[in-house]
Amino acid sequence: MPSASLPSRAPVAPLSLPVLLLMAVAAGLSAGSNYFNQPLLHSIAVHLRVSDAAAALTVTLGQVAYACGLLLLVPLGDKLERRGLAVGLMVLASIGLFMSGFATSLGLLIAGTVMTGLFSVAAQTLVPMAATLSDPQRSGRAVGLMMSGLLTGILAARSVAGLLSAVGGWNTVYRVAGVLMLAVASMLWFVLPTSRNPVPQSYARTLRSLGTLLRKHPRLRSRALVGALTFASVSVLFSTMALMLSGPVHGMNDVQIGLVGLVGVAGALMASVTGRLGDRGWVQQVSAVSVLLLALGWVFLWLGGASLGFFLLGMLVVDIALPGVHISNQNVIYKLEPEARSRINAVYMTSYFAGAACGSALGALAWRHGGWGMACALGVGLAALAGGALAYDQRLVVRVARR
Repeated sequence: MPSASLPSRAPVAPLSLPVLLLMAVAAGLSAGSNYFNQPLLHSIAVHLRVSDAAAALTVTLGQVAYACGLLLLVPLGDKLERRGLAVGLMVLASIGLFMSGFATSLGLLIAGTVMTGLFSVAAQTLVPMAATLSDPQRSGRAVGLMMSGLLTGILAARSVAGLLSAVGGWNTVYRVAGVLMLAVASMLWFVLPTSRNPVPQSYARTLRSLGTLLRKHPRLRSRALVGALTFASVSVLFSTMALMLSGPVHGMNDVQIGLVGLVGVAGALMASVTGRLGDRGWVQQVSAVSVLLLALGWVFLWLGGASLGFFLLGMLVVDIALPGVHISNQNVIYKLEPEARSRINAVYMTSYFAGAACGSALGALAWRHGGWGMACALGVGLAALAGGALAYDQRLVVRVARR
């Protein structure tokens, strides 16, 4: 008697460009929601009658909540149905945005910030989903497009928050973002196909497997380190640029500083180009050039202490380098174990944002002890360490090729 067989699942057609663009918008909106408060801290403190230090606590707690989401929620992409997970996370993040937008006390603002930070990791479930559902020959292009949206959201969030604050107050950006989040989540529900890991596992086993993946794949470790050091270097810039630009040399206000940040958006748009180059097999070359650009960008930024033109040039170069390294990293790690992409992404992104947090803290320390010059020296130093980590990654490539 012939054995019964399970019906085969019909293949899902590769995602179309309009759907990928919508996913990129969703990723940018989700990721950017964690950065709205940075240019608004003084306004928040005045409105809620708290100190600037108390208002700044929302930044730290938002980052901690995001890190928790990366560890606890992103791996669910390898267990649960991915469309429902991404849309559900976005809806929950929108609730956090509305809580912040209508907050009348610091406690309610903190609760909204934490909720938004925890569930805005929807962006990190959409990126591996795009890689999984795209044409395998163009997965790098898909990831590049997604990261263009994500990085544009991060870089533009401060500028948008500052501009909307000038129009309707500090909480306007939260209310607008909440509405947009719900609208984009609704559209994703109707255009995304259902997608599930064919071999799901329990949640506890999913979490335990994160350490297993890190031990199993040396290039996950090397690329996670490259990403952490690169984002740490850029975070030194993010944590000190407003202090320098508002100082006696440039004398900018919050809105002007926010507009300066728009220069970085042009660099973020280069992420799709990086993805295409990765599809052509130039991942290592793109990584090396991007790390060199990062170091060069810091030289221009140092000159920018006295010249706004050099500062704008340096910021553009740095924001071209950041997605260059990041997309190359993801191009490598997503090919290590395709059925574990969400968990691999969780490991990588946790390291990535841990690097960002360390870079921000070190940048503030450098500014306190040596001003802009010390901050630039720190940025170059972290870029050099990223180059060393990339050299180790190249040795791993050569070692595998010789087997």
